[in-house]
Amino acid sequence: MKNYFAEQADYQRWACAELFHSLDTLSDDQRRADVGLFFKNIHKTVDHILVVTRNWKARLAGEFEKVTGYDVLLHHDWQELKRAVLDEFTNLGKWLSEKQPGWFNETVEYPGSGGKRKRVAVADGLIHIMTHAVHHRGQISAVCTRLGAPSPEMDFVFYRWRRQA
Repeated sequence: MKNYFAEQADYQRWACAELFHSLDTLSDDQRRADVGLFFKNIHKTVDHILVVTRNWKARLAGEFEKVTGYDVLLHHDWQELKRAVLDEFTNLGKWLSEKQPGWFNETVEYPGSGGKRKRVAVADGLIHIMTHAVHHRGQISAVCTRLGAPSPEMDFVFYRWRRQA
């Protein structure tokens, strides 16, 4: 599982970079326009991917003081936001590579909303990080094409094929 999740973190970084190439063809006004996403616009949705990834890594690391609210906007600047997202997935992959194999089979307990303690299997928390990012990239990709930006190929097999080339 260790190698699988480390590779998934690298895939997330790669897929975000592919999406950012497409998003860079849009204006800042287009990225900030209310386009009907849950977080209203592309910029806030990308920032949300970062918030959730950091929060779940903090939970899994037992660094509960680092968990922020989901209404926080971490980066107002587009270039800084892109760098932060790519760095986050790079650092996640490195962090996962340093973990002992048995850690991936453990369960962690963390403070939930309202002071209730919650428990989650480490593997389930990691799967959530990965699928959450995919979920929102799909939403953003649909908006990209609606706004006339190129549709990026972000499927896992494309990641694998490009790594093999």
